[in-house]
Amino acid sequence: MPVVRLHGAIGMGGPLRQSVTMAGVAAALDKAFSMPGAKEVALIVNSPGGSPVQSHLIHQRIRALSREKEIGVAAFVEDVAASGGYMIACAADEIVADPSSIVGSIGVVSAGFGFDRAIERLGIERRLYASGRNKAILDPFQPEKAEDVERLKELQREVHEHFIALVKERRGAALSDHPDMFTGAFWSGAAALGLGLVDRLGDLRTTMRERWGDKVELKSVTPKTSLLKRLSGRSEGVGVGLAEEAIAALEARALWGRFGL
Repeated sequence: MPVVRLHGAIGMGGPLRQSVTMAGVAAALDKAFSMPGAKEVALIVNSPGGSPVQSHLIHQRIRALSREKEIGVAAFVEDVAASGGYMIACAADEIVADPSSIVGSIGVVSAGFGFDRAIERLGIERRLYASGRNKAILDPFQPEKAEDVERLKELQREVHEHFIALVKERRGAALSDHPDMFTGAFWSGAAALGLGLVDRLGDLRTTMRERWGDKVELKSVTPKTSLLKRLSGRSEGVGVGLAEEAIAALEARALWGRFGL
């Protein structure tokens, strides 16, 4: 039984952090669905979310392979399948969660910092030149404008509506009409079962043995990339690379931290 592990913040990769991207998981998914004799593909999902685009690309690839190969998919939630992580889990025909897993967070969030007052106190002058009046909206070194925030919220609403439609399509009549279902709220695996966000409680080994017999063999097909290879693949200057790595690490840590992890 092929098993693909999808662990980490989505689209927030780095040489020292696990992450989930389409480029990173495509080969493993293709291999899993092409494994001779495979009757089902198991996904282990452990992600607090991240990029909605990468989440959707992975979701679509899983669905396409499932249809093409006529192989079912089961997703097993470990610590968390939230936001984009839950979108990926929805690509499965069945979602299985631990009672203490965290599931849901069907919403869209953007975060950043405002440095305009800080650089003013430091006596730093911001020089920014752009062609197009909207090119530099939400620049963190300039005062926030109400119209720029509204533009961002409009984009978020569009992405959120797409997310909601996807969940409704995949989960169908199983979903409850809980008023907080699409507010970004999240629940334990046990509560998510009652809400229709997951199909059952359990774990990978027990579920697969119940379904395919005690002799079922679970084979991991998640690609392993060496740390050296990942480090050598960076083209940025050392200082820039380390700065970007630190910021990305904080963003990923914040995502996990929202769920107490």
